[in-house]
Amino acid sequence: MLAAAALLVEAAFGYPAWLFRAVRHPVVWMGALLAWLDRRLNDPQRAFALNRLAGVAALLGLLGATAVVAWPFDAAARSAWGWILSVLAACSLPAQRSLHDHVRAVAVALENDGLAGGRSAVAMIVGRDVAALDEAGVVRAAIESLAENFADGVVAPAVWLALGGVTGGALYKAVNTADSMIGHRSDRYRAFGWAAARLDDLVNLPASRLAAVWLILAAALTCADAGAAVQAVQRDARHHRSPNAGWPEAAMAGALGIALAGPRIYGGTRVDDRFIGGPRREVTLADIRRALTLYRVAAALQVAVLLGVALALRR
Repeated sequence: MLAAAALLVEAAFGYPAWLFRAVRHPVVWMGALLAWLDRRLNDPQRAFALNRLAGVAALLGLLGATAVVAWPFDAAARSAWGWILSVLAACSLPAQRSLHDHVRAVAVALENDGLAGGRSAVAMIVGRDVAALDEAGVVRAAIESLAENFADGVVAPAVWLALGGVTGGALYKAVNTADSMIGHRSDRYRAFGWAAARLDDLVNLPASRLAAVWLILAAALTCADAGAAVQAVQRDARHHRSPNAGWPEAAMAGALGIALAGPRIYGGTRVDDRFIGGPRREVTLADIRRALTLYRVAAALQVAVLLGVALALRR
C-alpha cells in the first residue's frame, strides 16, 4: 500500500518547489555525501584493486547513512500519522511526474521553438551530444529517456518500496544516485565506481523486466502494437549496451513501431549501437505524444496492480 500511495501522491503533486527550497531533495543529500566520500577516498593513482575497494567502502558508507535516516519512517509507520509521514517521505523517491513533464517539454520545445529548442530541452534529460541531432534524433533521444527512466525512475523505486518500505526505496535511490555519479568508465571512476555500477545493474534487473511488462500491457490497452512490443523485447533487449535499459526501450519501440538506439555520440565519441524495436527510423514529434500516452497508461497499470495486491494481502 505504501508504494501505491507514494506513486499516487507523486503523480498528483510531484516534489513541491517549496519543499525543495526548504529541505532540498533526498538525492541532493545523497549526492553531497557521495561527493564528499569521492574527494576523500578516490585516488585514481592508487592500484586498481585498492581503489575499487575504496569505492566499495564509499558505497557502503552511503548506504549505511541512508538506512539510518530512512529506517525511522518505517518504524513510525505503525501509527496512522506515522504512515502518512512515511508516504510523504516515500513519494520523494519515484519520478513519474517530473519524467513526464521533462519529456513533454521536448515536444513543446520542438513544436514552438523548432530544432534548436528541442535540442536544448532534450539536453536536460540525456547524456549524449545533442548539437548534431536532427529532429528525428531529438525525438528518439526523448523517447529512449522516457522508456529507460520509466524503469529506473518509476518502476524500480516502486518495487523496492513495496518490498522494503521507505528504507528499501531509499537504499535503491542511493544505489541509483551512486551509479549516475561515479558508475562511469572514465579514468577517475573505472575502479572507484565499479561497485556502484555493478550493484545498480543488479537492483534494476527486476524493474527493467517489469517495466517492459507494463509497457506491453499498456500497448494492449491502447492503439499501440502489443505483439510487436513482445517480439522486440525477445529479439532486441539483449543487444542493448545496458543489461537493463534494453527491456523497456525495446518494448516502447516495438509498441510504437519505431527504431530506437542506433548510433549516438557521447563526449565527442561515436557509439555504433544497433537499432532496436520497429522498422521506422524517421520518428516525428507525434511519436513523443504517443510514447507519453503509453507511459501514462503503463504507470496507471502499475498503481492499479499495487493497490490490488495490497488489498488482497489485507483480507
